[in-house]
Amino acid sequence: MKPLPVEELRRCCDPDRFSFDTTADLPELDLTIGQERPTSAIRFGVRMERQGYNIFALGPAGLGKYTLVRKAAEERAATEVPPSDWCYVNNFEQPYRPKALRLPTGLGREFKRDVERLVDDMQNALSAAFESEEYQARRRAVEGEFQDQQQASLMQLQEEARQRSLALLRTPAGLAFAPTKDGNVLPPEEYEKLPEEDQHRIQADVEVMQEQLQKILAQAPRWERELRHRLRDLNREVAGVVLADLIEELAAKYKELPDVLAHLEAVQRDVNEHLGDFLIASEKRHETADGDGSAAFAERLSPLRRYQVNLLIDSADITGAPVIYESNPIYLNLTGRVEQMAQMGALVTDFMLIKPGTLHRANGGYLILDALKVLVNPYAWEGLKRALQFGEIRIESAVQMLSLTSTISLEPEPIPLDIKVVLLGDRMLYYLLSNADPDFNELFKVAADFANEIERTEETQEMYAQLIATIVRKEKLRHLDRQAVAAVIDHAARLVSDSERLTAQIQAIVDLLGEANYWAEETGADLIRAEHIQQAIDAQIFRLDRVARLIQEQVLRNTVHIDTRGEVIGQINGLSVLQLGNYPSGQASRITASVRMGRGDVVNIEREVNMSGPIHSKGVLILASFLNARYAIDRPLALSASLVFEQSYGGVDGDSASSAELYVLFSAIGRIPIKQSLAVTGSVDQHGRVQAIGGVNEKIEGFFDLCKARGLTGDQGVIIPATNVKNLMLRQDVVDAVAEGKFHIYPVEHVDQGIEILTGIPAGERNRRGLYPRTSVNRMVEDRLADIMKKRQKYDEQTRRSRRGSGLGGKEDDKPVTPQGEDHG
Repeated sequence: MKPLPVEELRRCCDPDRFSFDTTADLPELDLTIGQERPTSAIRFGVRMERQGYNIFALGPAGLGKYTLVRKAAEERAATEVPPSDWCYVNNFEQPYRPKALRLPTGLGREFKRDVERLVDDMQNALSAAFESEEYQARRRAVEGEFQDQQQASLMQLQEEARQRSLALLRTPAGLAFAPTKDGNVLPPEEYEKLPEEDQHRIQADVEVMQEQLQKILAQAPRWERELRHRLRDLNREVAGVVLADLIEELAAKYKELPDVLAHLEAVQRDVNEHLGDFLIASEKRHETADGDGSAAFAERLSPLRRYQVNLLIDSADITGAPVIYESNPIYLNLTGRVEQMAQMGALVTDFMLIKPGTLHRANGGYLILDALKVLVNPYAWEGLKRALQFGEIRIESAVQMLSLTSTISLEPEPIPLDIKVVLLGDRMLYYLLSNADPDFNELFKVAADFANEIERTEETQEMYAQLIATIVRKEKLRHLDRQAVAAVIDHAARLVSDSERLTAQIQAIVDLLGEANYWAEETGADLIRAEHIQQAIDAQIFRLDRVARLIQEQVLRNTVHIDTRGEVIGQINGLSVLQLGNYPSGQASRITASVRMGRGDVVNIEREVNMSGPIHSKGVLILASFLNARYAIDRPLALSASLVFEQSYGGVDGDSASSAELYVLFSAIGRIPIKQSLAVTGSVDQHGRVQAIGGVNEKIEGFFDLCKARGLTGDQGVIIPATNVKNLMLRQDVVDAVAEGKFHIYPVEHVDQGIEILTGIPAGERNRRGLYPRTSVNRMVEDRLADIMKKRQKYDEQTRRSRRGSGLGGKEDDKPVTPQGEDHG
C-alpha cells in the first residue's frame, strides 16, 4: 500500500491566480458567502406579517448571525413608517389603572409640552381669577348674605328675649340668657331676693328662649353647607369660564384623537373637583421660587402631578421602524417596570413612574435577542412568550405575574404589540426548545439555519478575498498582499478540517487578521504578509498548547509509555483528540490486547470500570461481531480477549480507535508483531470497512510532533481512512517531512489493507476451498483460533470425565466444543 503523495496532504490556494496585488484593489462584499439558506429565511421572516412568524437564527457563535439579521431588519425597517408615540396618563376614576394614549409619530412630545403649559396656564389663570376684585366681591356677597341671615335670626331671638326681660349674653361657655331689670342685667344677689314665683317665671322664660336658641344653632351647619355649596358653585362658575377657554383651545388641536379629547374632558372635570389644589400649589410655587433646591422635591409632591403626561415612547427622532438589540434581556428590561420613590418615610408610586421596556421601544419594529440570555434570566422567557401570544405588553412585576402578592400596586393599561422578534442561539438550544416547549414552534415559525462552512471553489475563494478586504476596511487594518490572502484562505480550510470547504466562522477570520495586523505593526510593515499570518497562527497556538506540550513531555520522559520504534505483539498506537477550550490537540494512546481461552467475548476493560462511553462500547461490540463473522461461521470462537487504553485515567468515548483495536486483536490472536512506528485512526463496520473520523489533521500532527521530538526515522507514519483524505490540511512542516520521505500517511479502505501495512504481512483472501494462504495474517489468526479450539475441547473433555468420576454428572456448559470442517491444509 503506497502512502499519499504530497499534493493530497494540503490543498494550497495559489496566489498567482488572483488578479489583485493587495486587498486595497478589491471591492467590498455585499453578500454573505455561502449563507443563501438563512438569508432567504430571514428575508422571508422580516417581510411576513402574520402572527407567529418570528425568527430563530441558529448556529454557533462567530458566523455573522447578528450582522446578517440586523442588516436585513434595517433594510426592511427603512421602508416602513415610524411607530406611534405612547403616553400614560392618570385615570381619574381608577388611579391604580393608568390609561395608555396612542398618538401619531412625534406628537407625544408636543402633547406632553402642551399639557404642561395647560396646567401652568390653569394654575395662573385660576389664581388670577380667584384673586380678582369681581370674584372677591361676589364671594363677599355670598358670605354676607349668610352672615345677614344668621344675624337676623339672632336679632329676632334677642328682641323676643327683651320682651321677656331677658338678655342674650356671650360667655366663655357660649351663648346664655340672663334676667334684666330696667334694661340692665340683674346681678345674682338681686335675683336671689326676688319672690319665688318671679324666679319660677324667669326660669321658665329662660328655658323657652334656650330652646329657641338651640333651634337657631342647629341651623348653623346647614347654613354653612349651603354657604360652601354656594361658594363651590361660584368657584366652578368662575373656573368654568377659565378652563373652558384653555381646554377648548387645546382640544381643537387634537380634535382627530378621540382618546385625547376624552382625557382632556376628564382633566377638566377633575380640576373642577380639586380647585383648591391649584391655589395650594400656587402658594407652594411662590414659596420655592427662590431656587433653594426644594423646587424639584415640591414638584414631585405637587397635587398637580396627576395632570402630567408620562411620555413612554417618543418616536419623533426615529426614521423608519426601530431595530433594537437588547444585551441584557431581564424580565423588567423587556416588559417595563413601575418604579417607586420615597415620600414621608414610605415608598409610593404613580403613573409618572412607569418606565418602558425593550418591547415598548421596539414596538412597531424589530427586536433582536440572545436566546440563551433570555432563558437564563428568571421569567424573561415567559414574559416574552406571553407578550407575543396575546399581542400586548402588560407591565407588572414578577410577583404580580405569579400571583404571589396582594399588595396595592399600579396596573397600567396594556399596550398593543406589533413586533418581529429574532432570537440568536446555537442549534442545540433551538432543538431543545422545539422539543420541550409547546409554544416555541407556534411563536418562532421561521428557522434561519446558518452553515458552519462553505464550498471551496475558485469563485468562493475570490469572494473570500473580497470578504477579507471588507473586514480590513471595517476594522481599519492594514491591507493584505495576495500571498497573505492565500494564507488566510488556507487557514480557513484548516479550521473546518476540509480541503474542499472554507469556514463560515467570520469572527475567527476577524481575530486572525487583527492579530496579524499587530505583528505587521511590530515589524513596521505597510502590508500584512503571509509571514505575519503564520506568525499570528503560531502565536495563537503557543498561547493555548501548554497542556499538550506537557503531555508530550510525559511521553518523552517515558512517564507515559508510547513506542515509536520496533515491533510489539498485542500493542498498537491509537490516536485521539484532546479538546482544551478552543484548542484541539492530537495525542497518541497505547492500546493493548490479550487473548485467552474463553467463549468468544471481547472484554472492554474501560467499560467494566464505567470509563467507556456508549459510542466506544458500541465500537468494541462491532469488533466482536466482525471476528465472529469472519472466523466463526462454522464453529464458535473459543477465546476471550481484553482491550484497554493503557495509562488512561479519564473517560474514553468515540469509535475512531475501533480499527486500531481490531488490528491489535489480530496481533494478539495471531501472535503477529505490529510496527510501533505507525499510529492508526479510523472506525470500522461489521464488514471491516474503515470509516471516516474527526480531527484527522490534529491526530496526524500530534503523532508527528512526538516522532519528530524523538527523531524521524523514515518509517514512521499514520494510517487513516481513505474517506478522510479530503479532510487533510496538514501543517507545512508535516508536508515537508512527507516530501523528504521522513514521514508517511497511509489511506486505507479496509482493515485488511491496514493490517498489511502494520505487519508487513499480506492479509490474505480465502481460496476456492475457503482457506487463507499460509503466510497471511488471516491464516495465522485462524490457525491460532483452531489451536485454542482444540485446547478448549481437550479441557472440556477432561472436565466432563472428572465430573463423571466424582458422580456430579454433566451440565449443559460442560459439553465439548466440536470443530466442524477443520482443515489446515
